[in-house]
Amino acid sequence: MEPDFSHPSGDPSFEFAFNSSNFSDRVLRIEIVPGPPEIRSDAVGGGGTSSFSWAGHRKRRREEIKKETEFKVYNSGHILDCNQPDIEDGVADENQDGEAVAMIEESPSGDEPSQCSDSSGSMDCSPVPVKSVYISSAILAAKSPFFYKLFSNGMQESDQRHATLRINASEEAPLMELLSFMYSGKLSNTSPSFLLDVLSAADKYEVVSCMKHCCQLLRSLPMTKDSALLYLELSASISMASAVQTLTDAAKDFLANNFRDLTKPQDGIMDLPLVGIEAILSSDNLQVASEDVVYDFALKWARRHYPNPEERKEILGSRLCQLIRFPFMTCRKLRKVLINTDLDHEVASKSVLEALFFKAEPPHRQKTLAAARDESSNNNSNSNRSYVERAYKYRPVKVVEFESPHPQCIVFLDLKREECAGLHPSGRVYSQAFHLAGQGFFLSAHCNMDQQGSWHCFGLFLGMQEKGSVSFTVDYEFAARARPSGELVSKYKGSYTFTGGKAVGYRNLFGIPWTSFMATDSPYFINGVLHLRAELTIKQPQQLQTC
Repeated sequence: MEPDFSHPSGDPSFEFAFNSSNFSDRVLRIEIVPGPPEIRSDAVGGGGTSSFSWAGHRKRRREEIKKETEFKVYNSGHILDCNQPDIEDGVADENQDGEAVAMIEESPSGDEPSQCSDSSGSMDCSPVPVKSVYISSAILAAKSPFFYKLFSNGMQESDQRHATLRINASEEAPLMELLSFMYSGKLSNTSPSFLLDVLSAADKYEVVSCMKHCCQLLRSLPMTKDSALLYLELSASISMASAVQTLTDAAKDFLANNFRDLTKPQDGIMDLPLVGIEAILSSDNLQVASEDVVYDFALKWARRHYPNPEERKEILGSRLCQLIRFPFMTCRKLRKVLINTDLDHEVASKSVLEALFFKAEPPHRQKTLAAARDESSNNNSNSNRSYVERAYKYRPVKVVEFESPHPQCIVFLDLKREECAGLHPSGRVYSQAFHLAGQGFFLSAHCNMDQQGSWHCFGLFLGMQEKGSVSFTVDYEFAARARPSGELVSKYKGSYTFTGGKAVGYRNLFGIPWTSFMATDSPYFINGVLHLRAELTIKQPQQLQTC
């Protein structure tokens, strides 16, 4: 049978040369040290065991492991430890952190190595199982920086034929599968738990191509809540987190999509660990009334999982506050942020101050700041998206309030073109609530039929939140920004006496059909945004009745 020299990725395949003396220049001796059985999780396959046992078992100080690969050399019966401090007797024979220990032998000794332990003054020695594999140093070095360093570290012994790795018993099968992959580019066992073991081995020996292949296979499996949480733990349990970025991104999307509506009670959402909550709160597509809801949810979750006030303050300040988009919270809620004892005062003050400065910026400047922060987030995984607006049920507004000579407020509402397009044929969108003289109001944009029922058109209404028996008169004015001047042009003004729950407005604010309003050359969409303004004034404050 002719050998197959290619594999699905298009790269040449050397499967025929794996463990073949005819195509190998070295022998890899694998010393298998007995150890505790590997802790695996069935979470990937939908089993009931904990999804964090696997990831937690592999957590180690990777920053130390990756500083420089250790190469230990047998020379004249002694172990030469290069670029490392002296090691006490017995320590060199152990692989405490699960790191890869590589050794080059000058020549085979003929004697099997042994593992000895001294307990209560007696010496107990037992032979260590050894597996020998024929390898090509060129193939392994091309696929793995670890093996490249091993075979080119400048020592005389690097030219010798035998190299030795010492591993735990639980690592044998994943390592053999990894070595085979470096030749063939494929895996023979694709069970979920085994793929995770191979992924760990590929990370240890720096075989990025295998890590990406494992991630691709895992992504093709049906994802569950437990498996998604397990994948999010990978970044903490391996060193090359970028190699599994596609898998962790898929896990984040899964959790964000399954728990996107924070306005409804959802089974299990309050039981999610921190990594799950971070995945949800980082989503742009949360279905929430406003950012106030996100803030309240984060507080509720933190109080449940971190009853200790200091721990709660630390988690909120260092992890969750970065995911709350304070610039889109209402001013009333921002005032509560400043006095919340769950938050570090410095963190709360900084967040509120940045939010208020953002709110004070004109719309074009806000858009520039959001774009700059978004670009920074794409280039730096540690950056947040605090200036990026979510798909809120109630659209954020900017409010300027005056107390004299009459209670007055000016409200600015921006709607994107795609948001307006989504209103057709009978939709509506509401603004966040704003307050005038203690009473709550809101704006609502509608797609209506005109009074004659001839065409669809854009309407804007002012509503009062129903709050008992309140009745008072408000002067109002609606305006919109239009080209070419770019100024806010008054459309309608009038006076209206509100009672609880009533609203006033205009079915066709611009006096044109919907198709003309939404046309590509429409003068009302400046840079794809419709800018609206409502000005309210109470000239008879004595009519205001508090509830």
